[in-house]
Amino acid sequence: MKLLYFAWLREKTGVAEEDATPPGGTRDVAALIQWLKGRGGGFAEAFEDLSVVRVAVNQEYVTLDHPVGPGDEVAFFPPITGGAGVADGE
Repeated sequence: MKLLYFAWLREKTGVAEEDATPPGGTRDVAALIQWLKGRGGGFAEAFEDLSVVRVAVNQEYVTLDHPVGPGDEVAFFPPITGGAGVADGE
């Protein structure tokens, strides 16, 4: 799975992109974010407030319950013009 971090998420995590292999039970965006937060440090800080995080899987905006798999590209970025976050069901 390719993970991309943009803007302040990149700054907090310290990486722009990475190839990752989350644990076996990681089936949706919410579980992926929980795993990332569990890495601690800047990852925990970056994903502390999901109301200011947007997610795209394979270049399509998604919500926290969207499925993810090994071949997916998952991008995390701040809102561009405001609005609801992934936690709000955007």
